[in-house]
Amino acid sequence: MTSNQLTVNIIKRLNKLKILIFLGGLIMAVLLFFYSKKIAPIYSVKSSVYPLTSGPDKTSSTSKLTELIGGTGGAKSLSDEANVNIEEVAKSKKTREAVAGERIPEFANKLVAEILIDEVNKNRSFYEPILEKPKTEKALISAGAKVLKDNYSAKFNKNSLLEIVYSHSNKDLISPISYILVSKISEFYIELKVKKAQFDLAFTEKKVDSLDRVLNEIDSRRINFNNHTLFVRSGKMKYLIPEENLENEKLQVLAQRNNAAVNREEAAWRKEKARPIIEILDKPEEPFDEQKPSKIIYTVGGFVLGCVIFSLLFISGIIYKYFTYQISETLSIKSIEPDTGTVAEIK
Repeated sequence: MTSNQLTVNIIKRLNKLKILIFLGGLIMAVLLFFYSKKIAPIYSVKSSVYPLTSGPDKTSSTSKLTELIGGTGGAKSLSDEANVNIEEVAKSKKTREAVAGERIPEFANKLVAEILIDEVNKNRSFYEPILEKPKTEKALISAGAKVLKDNYSAKFNKNSLLEIVYSHSNKDLISPISYILVSKISEFYIELKVKKAQFDLAFTEKKVDSLDRVLNEIDSRRINFNNHTLFVRSGKMKYLIPEENLENEKLQVLAQRNNAAVNREEAAWRKEKARPIIEILDKPEEPFDEQKPSKIIYTVGGFVLGCVIFSLLFISGIIYKYFTYQISETLSIKSIEPDTGTVAEIK
C-alpha cells in the first residue's frame, strides 16, 4: 500500500462515516457545554492604597542647620538607604501567614486558612487529590498561606498607587479577605518604617557620642602638650609641628562630628514622621469583576475535538494496516551474500 492509496482509503472511509463523525462532534460539544456551565466563575476586586512610598524628604531646614554648625553639606541620612519595598512586604510569607491566621466572623469565625482549604476541596476536579488540613494551627496557617499566594497580586501602577487584586470563586470571601490583606500589609509596612527610623536615630546618636569622645581626647592631649611647654620656647619646631598636627586632627574630627549632628537631627525628625497614613482609595466592595469560560468557545471546541477523535478512531484500522505493510516491506528487503554472490530473501 502506497501513501497515495492510504490517502484515498482515508478519504473514502471518512466520507462513508461522516454522519457518525458529525454525531460524535455533537456529543462532545454537548458534554463540554455542560462542563463549562459547572465551572465556577472567578470574582476579583482591586484595592488601591495610598500613600505607601515616598521619595527622600528634602527640607531647607536641613541645609540651614548644616550651614549653622559648619557642615560641608555632604551629610546623608541613613533613611535614604534601604527603603522599605512595600511590594515585597505585600508578597512576603509573613504577610500571607498573618492573613491566613485571621478569623472571619461571617464564616463561623473560622481561620482564613481553613476556609481557603475547604474552598479548594469543594471546587477541585475529580482527578485532583483532596487537600488535607493539617492538625496543628501553625501548620494549617502555613498551608493556607500557600493557597493564598496564588489568589492575589500586588504592584504599583503608573500613578504610584499600590494595587492589590484578590480573586476567588467564592464571592462572599472577596471583601473580607481583601480588607485583611490591606490591613496586614499596612501594619507590617508601618512597623518596618518605624523600626528603620529608630535604627537610624540610634546609629547617628552613637556616632555623635563617639566623635565627641574623640574631640575630648584631642583637647586633653592639647592641654597636656601645652602644660609641658610652659617653660620652653613654643616656637621650636619640635613643639610647633605636633601642635599643628593636633589642630588639623581636631578640625577633621569636628567636621565629621558636625555632619553626624546633621544626620542625628534629620533622623530624629524622620522618626517623628515615620508612621505614614494609609488610605484606601478604591475599596474592595461590589461590583466585582467576573471571569467565566465562554460556553460558545467550549461548545465549538468540543465539536471540533469530537470530530477529530471520532475520525482518528474510524481510520485507525487503515493506518494500522498501512504501517504493518511498510514494516513488512522493510523486513523483506533483499541482501547479497558476500561469499557466494547469490541473492537471498530475508523473511
